[in-house]
Amino acid sequence: MSLLKSRNGLRYYLLRGIAISILLVAAAFAVCVWRVYQTGNRTLPAGYRADAAVVLGAAAWDKQPSPVFRERINHAIALYQGRRVGKLIFTGGTPKKGFMTEAEVGRRYAVRQGVPARDILFENTSRTTYQNLQNIRPLLREHGIGSIVIVTDPYHTARAAAIARDLGLNAETSGTPTTRFREESRKNSFLWQESYTLFVYYAESWSSRIWNRLF
Repeated sequence: MSLLKSRNGLRYYLLRGIAISILLVAAAFAVCVWRVYQTGNRTLPAGYRADAAVVLGAAAWDKQPSPVFRERINHAIALYQGRRVGKLIFTGGTPKKGFMTEAEVGRRYAVRQGVPARDILFENTSRTTYQNLQNIRPLLREHGIGSIVIVTDPYHTARAAAIARDLGLNAETSGTPTTRFREESRKNSFLWQESYTLFVYYAESWSSRIWNRLF
């Protein structure tokens, strides 16, 4: 009888632990969804000015920016022309050898729109959002840039902001006012996709910190 009670008690605590774990994961994911939505709908504070706008890389087709990339570049140019940033920084490598890098495509497009080449910086080796922001740090130090505005698609801004904080960057974010994710179904799909990616980023970051402290 006591053995049966012991087994039932063990099963109860096991099921309770699983239920609590599921609730905690669900709560953490809900926070990520809210953060992605909230940050994606936020605008730059009135009167805010930064040293540079950092345009996160996106697909480029040979020498032309994809529609997503073009909207990011156009938004950064608008910030520059409105004197909300002093320089433009383009990021992104190339997925295929022999093709122009995303950063070079962005720079070329901006120059054609009238932005002086002297006010454009770029790094052309990164392939991910983390690398985009990590690889610009030497540029920021070299050119005395202390504050940046990260330009990307609205629902991508939360993850970009989280990475920037972890890298110690003084950054605000500004989502593109126009985006290919206009239709409700695509917008919601992008929201869930970015929420999941942000959740995974936080989980990996926290796991790494705990591991480093323990060992």
